[in-house]
Amino acid sequence: MLKNNRDRLLTAILLLALCMALFATTVSAFGEDGSFLSVSARAAALYEPETDSFLLRKNADLRLPMASTTKIMTALVAIREGDPDRVVTVDPRAVGVEGSSLYLEAGERLTMRELLYGLLLRSANDAAEAIAYELCGGIEQFAERMNDLAAGIGAADTHFENPHGLDAEEHFTTAGDLARIAACALEEPLFREIVSTKQIRIENGDHLVRLLKNHNKMLSLYDGCIGVKTGYTKRSGRCLVSAAEKEGLRMIAVTLDAPDDWSDHAALLDLGYSKLHKYALADAGDFRYEIPVTGGDAEKVILENREPFSVIADKSDHLFTNDVHLSRYFSAPIAEGERLGEVVFYQDGREIGRIPLYAQNAVNEPKKKGFFSFFRK
Repeated sequence: MLKNNRDRLLTAILLLALCMALFATTVSAFGEDGSFLSVSARAAALYEPETDSFLLRKNADLRLPMASTTKIMTALVAIREGDPDRVVTVDPRAVGVEGSSLYLEAGERLTMRELLYGLLLRSANDAAEAIAYELCGGIEQFAERMNDLAAGIGAADTHFENPHGLDAEEHFTTAGDLARIAACALEEPLFREIVSTKQIRIENGDHLVRLLKNHNKMLSLYDGCIGVKTGYTKRSGRCLVSAAEKEGLRMIAVTLDAPDDWSDHAALLDLGYSKLHKYALADAGDFRYEIPVTGGDAEKVILENREPFSVIADKSDHLFTNDVHLSRYFSAPIAEGERLGEVVFYQDGREIGRIPLYAQNAVNEPKKKGFFSFFRK
């Protein structure tokens, strides 16, 4: 009888431990509002870059390997270095790098743009090294450039040792840092163009044709997806950065070491779009006024906003209002483009932004007539 009770107790303890382990691995991605979402990832983040806000975090500050999501920074450095049509002669040291590859040959000539497509679609490690040798002459020197840029972005818990993400002891990031790095890269039009491409053919001068297919299935799985990058090594597990745009609102999701990353990202992005909305409160030219002018060669000046205004807020019943600040009349001279007023916007009584009102026409002082003008016919 005692033995049976002891066996039941041991079984209960084992079941409890198993449940706790499962809970720890699948739950505890918490939002700012206290919400949570089940994700398989060891670390995750959901980021809205326009307001620099994290909607959901799970171990988002934990330093982890990032595998080929490294190549987001590699591409950003390369794009910022200059001309994408620059012709690169493949350095022999970049040939035969392990892992995903374009199978580059020493002395082969491709443009930087073509190498970037190979880097981001096929996740080619030899393309990463070819870029590094071309721009900096070596892997360590290029990694220093990557680290300098990471520091400038504010990715304080990120360190690169190479341009491709193959395992290295001091090569790490966090889900939060990687979200900010991706947001910065997505500001570059060429980067956005490449990571949103599902398939492309590139052909070098020797008529060697390569068909490149994007590894990122989110482009087909999730409506509005615009990128970004996959990654995997045995040490890092499955890593993924994705981004989507809907109705002008961009969301970036990051998972590190995620067995079920496609599902994780769909759930993360869905959660973001269920919570936030981008409210367009003014288009360019929506606020237009004709104001009297004294002492000028025109009776009125036309004022208008040149900038749109929008705000990202949670999906709730918000009261948006505005106040227009300008004078009842102006005195000449007035220069075209001169700022003469502003519109102040409020959300539920709290100021959320301002846009200026500019003069659309010049109003000059009348030319004074000289003494001899009276004798002219």
